[in-house]
Amino acid sequence: MNTLLLIILSTFIVSATSLVSIFSLMLKKGRTEKLIFYLVSLSVGALLGGAFLHLIPEAYEKLPNVNIFLFIIVGFLLFFCIEKFLHWHHCHKGNCKINPFAYMNLVGDGIHNFIDGMIVAVAYIASIPLGIITTFVIALHELPQEMGEFGVLVYAGYSKKKATFYNFLSGLTAIIGGIIGFFLYNYVDSLMIFILPIAAGGFLYIAASDLIPELKKEVSLKKSAISLLIVIIGISIMYFVRLLGSA
Repeated sequence: MNTLLLIILSTFIVSATSLVSIFSLMLKKGRTEKLIFYLVSLSVGALLGGAFLHLIPEAYEKLPNVNIFLFIIVGFLLFFCIEKFLHWHHCHKGNCKINPFAYMNLVGDGIHNFIDGMIVAVAYIASIPLGIITTFVIALHELPQEMGEFGVLVYAGYSKKKATFYNFLSGLTAIIGGIIGFFLYNYVDSLMIFILPIAAGGFLYIAASDLIPELKKEVSLKKSAISLLIVIIGISIMYFVRLLGSA
């Protein structure tokens, strides 16, 4: 299949994760929170496995004479800046409040999805198996995030239908990012390949800064043990996929 078509299809799948809020409406609040908790656990494993077992090794192969750890740090800090300056809330003296202008949430999420699309594009150009893995990892970590984004929009005053619609429109920027990433790569391929270690840094930032702290809030020893097991399952999935890809 044409690489561009694969990129468009994969970024559409990433965009479609924003529609997960429809299914969350069918669940009771307690079940929804439990589902998000376990999705976060699986996302942590997938992000760590995707970074350490796929993106970083691929970057080493594509950039053998470059210190890729510098670019991993760049990616880590870049995602920190994106979250810091484009996040939907603001804090003052430790008290965080919802920003009444919910469109800021949509703008920030749209930029985030746009970058995700570019990462998917570069991964597919590097290799189709890496593109599939990257799509899976990004879509998985988007699931709990999109459920949270939906909640923010509803809290800000949107109806559930409008919140779902606008959240989906914001998700479509991933497709734009994928298409631009594909064509931009053809002109500056020597620069675009650096997105791989930068993406790895982004994956590590999301896991370490956003998701793992959420898991640490759980005080139940039983749930924490289950969470750790699911994280390991996420890493194992990435490991076995890598074994299949190298077979």
